[in-house]
Amino acid sequence: MSEELASIGKSIIINGELSGSEDMTIEGRVDGKIDLKDYVLTVGVNGRIKAQVTAKSIVVFGQVTGNLSATEKVDIKEKGSVEGDIVAPRVAIADGSHFKGSVDMQRKEGSNGDRALSTPISDFVRV
Repeated sequence: MSEELASIGKSIIINGELSGSEDMTIEGRVDGKIDLKDYVLTVGVNGRIKAQVTAKSIVVFGQVTGNLSATEKVDIKEKGSVEGDIVAPRVAIADGSHFKGSVDMQRKEGSNGDRALSTPISDFVRV
């Protein structure tokens, strides 16, 4: 079974809703909404996103403006930029990255209760 991976090149511009059933890398520009509930979204160094994003895992090397929701993890890499709120059970913000917004770290169901852990960004430590 081969692993499927979609890629949006740096010259591509998408306005509207983007959804899929495979991991995706975006090097171009997307304005609107991105829905990859069970898959990984990677925003490449040339990627420019202005959208509400839902995915299993979100890795940001480029720029994202909008709220991010992940069922597993959001990872903002060095030189990556996110302006928006993040909801995910695990969040990593690399030294040298940019983040402006709030972080809500939801625990997975069945692990030490169903209580959510909400962390103000002022209490967040860069890794």
